[in-house]
Amino acid sequence: MEWESSDDRQGGSLCDPLDLTNSSEPPTTSNITEHEFSCHCCYDILVNPTTLTCGHNFCRHCLALWWESSRKNECPECREKWEGFPKVNILLRDATEKLFSDVIQQRRAAVQANPKVSRSLLAFQRYGDNLGRSRTNQHKGAGFFFSGVLSALTFVAVMVMVYHWSSGVVEQHDLLITKPVSHWTAEEVVSWLENLGPWAQLYSEAFQQENVNGRLLLMLGEEELLKLPYNIESHAHRRAVLAELDRVKVLGVKPPQNLWEYKAANAGKSLFLLYALKRSPRLTLFYLYLFDYAETFLPFLHTCCPAIAHLDHSVESSFLNSQLEPNWRQWVEFLVKYLLLPYQLIAEFAWDWLDVHYWTSRFIIVNAMLLSVLEGCTLWRLLTRARIRALPDKMWNHLWKMLSQGFAFALLWPFVPQFVCNCFFYWALYFSPIVNIDMVVQQLMHPETQAP
Repeated sequence: MEWESSDDRQGGSLCDPLDLTNSSEPPTTSNITEHEFSCHCCYDILVNPTTLTCGHNFCRHCLALWWESSRKNECPECREKWEGFPKVNILLRDATEKLFSDVIQQRRAAVQANPKVSRSLLAFQRYGDNLGRSRTNQHKGAGFFFSGVLSALTFVAVMVMVYHWSSGVVEQHDLLITKPVSHWTAEEVVSWLENLGPWAQLYSEAFQQENVNGRLLLMLGEEELLKLPYNIESHAHRRAVLAELDRVKVLGVKPPQNLWEYKAANAGKSLFLLYALKRSPRLTLFYLYLFDYAETFLPFLHTCCPAIAHLDHSVESSFLNSQLEPNWRQWVEFLVKYLLLPYQLIAEFAWDWLDVHYWTSRFIIVNAMLLSVLEGCTLWRLLTRARIRALPDKMWNHLWKMLSQGFAFALLWPFVPQFVCNCFFYWALYFSPIVNIDMVVQQLMHPETQAP
């Protein structure tokens, strides 16, 4: 097969591969050479040819390498700035692939095998996607206006709800969280007893008749509870009352028994835990293990990894079981989930509180699922892009960032007003899943454009 010399083809047009000769007869493959489809950067046949506004064509990876090194939106040959984001010339690409399929396949394989070129292409594509999103946001028109109005109304609604909750009448059991037990009235003692569970209502009448206040409550022991007038004959009920009474004596106030009581007693700490569990659940659980073992970590572990021997889920035994040291099976189950699926632990903990916090628990479960997907996408990108060696550096940077932010947060939260803490708390609790849904959609729809 004869190939035409390139010196005879200087007048040809690269944009119209079919008009390659001055003859009136249809062109044939014998009139076309690879040189006429060469890139002016690498001087090899075009791969994914990209046409600029000036008319010059380059391999897409050559253009990406040029853009990454120069950070200029201009043609490598004539230096004319391009407009928008360059796209692949589909007509030219199909023509080269049909005429020189073997050569194109070899070049494409070589390009894909080069990690530096792959990173440049990803960076170039991310730049184009960000440019497209910014232009889309500028031309959203009415949709953008109504989205802003909706966001403003949402913010106002959150502020109004928080103000209502902050300035409303505080319930009786919320007062007991901060009120010293020695100052409890007889009505507050009965309220504390009834909050232990439905079983405790059997003995509330006796406490009410004896007019037991906070000081008298602190003096009660097992012998007094067993005899009249209290007459708590059930061994499990008596142990539960004594165990909860011991907690009251140690803390000096009523211990929190649900999410809202915990938040009311520890506004800053609950906000810190809410954000920290989202950003770094492993470090947060380790923090609870070191500094809040009996009060928070043990109940969390027993809830997520219950012991086989403790299948009794009655209210009177829940506290007693949560204070026992975990066995080795519980530790193994916890460590496996802690290392591989930390957000599943949070979802299992929220699932156990469905009866108490119906909608809140569901928000937490959905958010945990979304965060698990985001973490999985991040690990998948590290593995597929051969960046696993960068994982120790990323872990160290993340550890340092979380420690510095956590230390700053611990210093500042005593000075943050309760109203501000409530605003951030409810936003992170109820609106973070909405934000994470958008992030998951972006990860799944455009995984190649996400930074590793």
